Parts: sequence; structure tokens; C-alpha cells
Amino acid sequence: MRHADAFSVTDDTLIRTLSGFTHAYATVNKVKLHYVQGGTGAPLVLLPGWPETWWAYHHIMPRLAERFTVIAVDLRGMGSSDKPTDGYEKKNMALDVANLIEQLGYERAAVAGHDIGALVAYSLAANHPDRVSKLVLLDTPHPDQSMYKLPMLPMAPLDTPGYTYPWWVAFNQVPGLPEQVLVGQMGRVLDWVFDALLLDPAAISEHDRAVYRAAYDSEAGIRGGCGWYRAFPQDIADAATYARIDVPTLGLAGAGSHDMMAQALKQQATDFRMEKVNDSGHFLLAEQPEQALEAMLDFLN
Repeated sequence: MRHADAFSVTDDTLIRTLSGFTHAYATVNKVKLHYVQGGTGAPLVLLPGWPETWWAYHHIMPRLAERFTVIAVDLRGMGSSDKPTDGYEKKNMALDVANLIEQLGYERAAVAGHDIGALVAYSLAANHPDRVSKLVLLDTPHPDQSMYKLPMLPMAPLDTPGYTYPWWVAFNQVPGLPEQVLVGQMGRVLDWVFDALLLDPAAISEHDRAVYRAAYDSEAGIRGGCGWYRAFPQDIADAATYARIDVPTLGLAGAGSHDMMAQALKQQATDFRMEKVNDSGHFLLAEQPEQALEAMLDFLN
């Protein structure tokens, strides 16, 4: 295994591997967001989740760019975007994205989100439906009151095939602790999460892991990622006030999340369909990018 320093993981270097893409910054809602853009056609905004960056979409961005103007965003607290001490409520992060869509000159855009990005995408459709033409939610529903029932202890042995104990959901919410103890060690956490949530750990390569280590293995990077989790109580309270969204929605999930997402979308959306991504864990954009891509293209077109 090569050390992360052996890889070049800057945005400039990564973008050179994606023909036709450039990157830039925009200041919106008092935060500077980094985004990567390429292609032509109607706008399609891609929102990643923890513990990744815009690079999570790199397998499918070139194909999407054949039909859309693709805009892959580092969310507030992520990658090369600002990492403020507050503002991580998904309702507020949705405002970041709504303002970005407007600043880039579009009235509305199709929006896809994975993990934390799916929470922001759903919040965008709930609070700014005029900005969203279609919505794709990948493997994660927006949190609701059921999150308070997550067990403190694992419900099965941790080596049980297909079972994951999401301990980080609670740990990331502890004020101040993760950023004190994980600097210099965050790569160990990322490797554990990737290995636990992938059916094939090799689907996220050592180079990819180096990209994400560089993004998160600092006090600010850890604090930004934890900020998304520390806002969950407010996110749950906000979601309780939302009406069911009317934006056409596609839910994409692996076998482990499919039923949970379907149940959530029955409560959260009026116009949705669910599709299962076979032979994939949580990180389906890495593990089964072709399946995810084809489902997205079929829905968006």
C-alpha cells in the first residue's frame, strides 16, 4: 500500500483526469463553496456525503456531462469549501446550494445527493422546490424521529455479513472530541468506514482514499464533517415541519438500505420511485457506478 503522500490529490490534479471539467469557487450564504463543472445541457448538481468530496462522482461525471452541465459541489465543511464553525443544519446548507444554482445563472436544476448530500438535496426540494426540477437520493433518507431509536449497542456481532453498526453517527456528534483525538488518525476511521460499508473494499482505491484522507485529516476537516451530524437534532425538528415534496424523485439504494429508503419516501414524497442497486453496499457510486449511472440517466431523461 502506498502512503497518501505518494499520490497527488489536489483539485487541479484530479480535474486533469476528467476531460472538459474545470473548477471554481462561489461565495453564497456567507460561505465559499468549491465546485467542479463540465459538460453542456441542462444543469445537474451533484452533492456528496461523508466521508467523501466531489470526487465521489468521478466515475460517472464524464458520461453525465455528455447530456448535462454537471456541477459537483463540495458542501459547506467539505473538501476545498469553507469550514465554518456553524451553519450545518441541512435547511441552511440547502440555502447554500439554492444560492449557488442562482449565482451560476440557472432558475432550477436537477439535483442528486448521496449520504449527507442526499439530506441536503431533500432539504433543497422541501424548502426551495422552485430550484429543483428532479431529485435523486442515493442510499440515505433525511433523518426523522426514528433516528432517536438507533441502538446504543450493536444488534448483531460486528462480523455478521451485511450488518453495520453505525457508531460514528453518535461519535461525530460529541462536541469537540473527534477533532481533538483524530487528527493524524482520520485515515484509520475512513478505512474502517469504507471497508465496513462496501461489499468490495477495493472499489474505493488507495488513491481515492488518499483524496479523502487529505480532505478530512485536519482539525477543520474533522470539525466540518462532524458539523453535519451535530445538526441532526435540528434537522429532525425541521423535517417535522415539511410537507411531502412534489418534486419527481428517484431513490437509489443498495439492498441494505432499499426498504428503509422506500418507507421514508412514502412519508416524504408524493411522486417517487425506488430502484435497487445490486451487489453494492452504501458507496454505490464507487461499487456499481454503471448501475447508478443508467438509473439516473433513465430518470433524468
